[in-house]
Amino acid sequence: MEKAFDFLRRHREVAFATVEQDKPKIRVFQIMRQDGHTLYFATSPHKEVYRQLQENPEVELLAMDGNISVRAAGRAVFDVSDEQAREIYADNPVLPRLYGQYADLAYFRLAVVWLDYYDLTPTPPVLEHYECGGRD
Repeated sequence: MEKAFDFLRRHREVAFATVEQDKPKIRVFQIMRQDGHTLYFATSPHKEVYRQLQENPEVELLAMDGNISVRAAGRAVFDVSDEQAREIYADNPVLPRLYGQYADLAYFRLAVVWLDYYDLTPTPPVLEHYECGGRD
């Protein structure tokens, strides 16, 4: 399991899927912080993705590099402390370029419930599934 989380630590740009009514919606997100099996993100409260997460917090994400990919799922929870939000904003140079201050963003965490690690390099390919129990 740790090799999958290490992969996510090194590959922070992920395809991030939400649901709107009965339709999947996908976009690229950046993992802003990782503490153990919990991933942290930030978005504008004015964006469609924020509304989607409020209506249905179930999320899947996918990171890929070469023959290796990691797919993970969990529930978005908007309970990131003010101190953590300030640190995330200060530690990610892209955020100040896009938003004037840390309070312009909504911060959320994803406690990973399960993840799959795929490596298509060997024969046969490696598929490892992990249950993480991160449900809030």
